[in-house]
Amino acid sequence: MPFDGWPEEALEFYEGLAADNSKAYWTAHKAVYEDAVLRPMTGLLEDMAAEFGEAKIFRPYRDVRFSADKSPYKTHIGAVIGTGYIQLSAEGLATGDGMYGMSPSQLDRYRRAVVSDLPGPELERIIDGIGQHDIGVSGRDVLKTAPRGYPADHPRIGLLRYKGVVAWRQWPVEPWLETAAARDRVAGFLRTTRPLSRWLETHVGAPAAHETR
Repeated sequence: MPFDGWPEEALEFYEGLAADNSKAYWTAHKAVYEDAVLRPMTGLLEDMAAEFGEAKIFRPYRDVRFSADKSPYKTHIGAVIGTGYIQLSAEGLATGDGMYGMSPSQLDRYRRAVVSDLPGPELERIIDGIGQHDIGVSGRDVLKTAPRGYPADHPRIGLLRYKGVVAWRQWPVEPWLETAAARDRVAGFLRTTRPLSRWLETHVGAPAAHETR
């Protein structure tokens, strides 16, 4: 199915869900979700899969087992494609790329790369280049001090304190969201951030086998 944007009904659906996050609302509006929200996201991922890789749409249900907030439904639709992330909500469209969190073995490899003479400066250049396209790159779970075993005065101490690295951009609701131009925004973001995902793939890689069990 070709992607031609998200209709206004998609945003209205999430506005209503934010106001009434209940099974009754979901049941009454499920057909709107499937046609106005899920169908366009499916079409977008199918259009982009050949260039960006395997895709998956996340379930709309929240995991409330360990949360004080027992609202049953997410107020956005999220999907991954390759290393990238796409999200639509009543606030607009958002995209991300990078590594949201790193396992211990990944974090060790990341820090070793950051302090190395070649990959460390390369990462700095990549982040600077992405920033020139109005895309922010930030750390997650940033340490307040230097990680153990690394000098506090290292020239890339800011990067060393990261426990995750994410590029992120969010667009507010604009008329283009209802057109195929939304695809161009997402694709442009993923192309721009590809050097970051490639750097992470090369120098950090996947978690160790015992970390994924």
